[in-house]
Amino acid sequence: MRSSLAARTAAVAVAAALLQLVMITAFSWPAARTAPRDVPIVVTGPGAAAVADRLDMEHPGAYDARTRPDEAAARAALEDREAYGAIVTAPSGPKVLTASAASPVIAQQLGAMAARLGPGGAAPAPVQDVVATDPGDPRGAGFGALALPLIMSGIAAAVLLTFAIRSAAWRAAGVVLFAALGGLGAAGIAQGWLSLLPGSYLTLAGVMSLTVLAVTGTVAGLAAAIGRAGIGVGSLTLLLLGNPLSGATSAPELLPQPWGAIGQFLPPGASATLLRSAAFFDGAGGARALSVLVAWAVAGLLLLAVGGLRARDREPAPSREPALA
Repeated sequence: MRSSLAARTAAVAVAAALLQLVMITAFSWPAARTAPRDVPIVVTGPGAAAVADRLDMEHPGAYDARTRPDEAAARAALEDREAYGAIVTAPSGPKVLTASAASPVIAQQLGAMAARLGPGGAAPAPVQDVVATDPGDPRGAGFGALALPLIMSGIAAAVLLTFAIRSAAWRAAGVVLFAALGGLGAAGIAQGWLSLLPGSYLTLAGVMSLTVLAVTGTVAGLAAAIGRAGIGVGSLTLLLLGNPLSGATSAPELLPQPWGAIGQFLPPGASATLLRSAAFFDGAGGARALSVLVAWAVAGLLLLAVGGLRARDREPAPSREPALA
């Protein structure tokens, strides 16, 4: 008996230690390897080709330089989320355009690059932020901190609903109600109190509600379909993969590839992208993120329906006793 208990204790301790290593790796590795990788930027003007060649030579693989006919087209590319920044060349010297709302980190990197683009290196090139972050969150730190609470609260709600509500139908209703209330409350705090996001309150609330529905529905649906192990599967997937690969604090192009791209197909990454698009870019560049969140939300509700059907099949049939004469 003691040997069996000792073996079980050792197994749990080893599993917990391995999980700790996985968590440290999942959260630290992307942050430690943050660097530009094929970041789309625009170059325009008479010296565009020379600037593109210089970028390839000085920063191989870091930037995907795309030419545009003029400065107006370059600005439009930033406003439509087709690029993170632009270098506009002119006889008087280059100018750097940034979109810190898309990624404050990349905007800072382009600003540092501007110091080396001035004529003869004597003076830095001027920098203009075309699409800026909210004045209440100039460095985007508050926006980056939104992702984890949305995911963790969604998982917590799924756990509570799984253990407190036996009926799958009522559990699904609880998921939808929590998503609606959670989105309205989170958007109210982020926009009204903390002033992290501009734009329409109802639009932002809708994005956050869809995020919560995708997370809560997935975890609760997995629990209903495959049992309590589904809580662990869903939680680990969304926390250990989705959150560190979301690019919420940087950009998907700054993460090791293909992980940065994979993160955009998980709710945390899709949510960060869609929130940026809705708040700062009038929805531009958010179509794929919207479809990803909808797909996860629908999948979660379908899993809840499957769990409800399985529970109904397991219910014992009512006994039929012959009526007494």
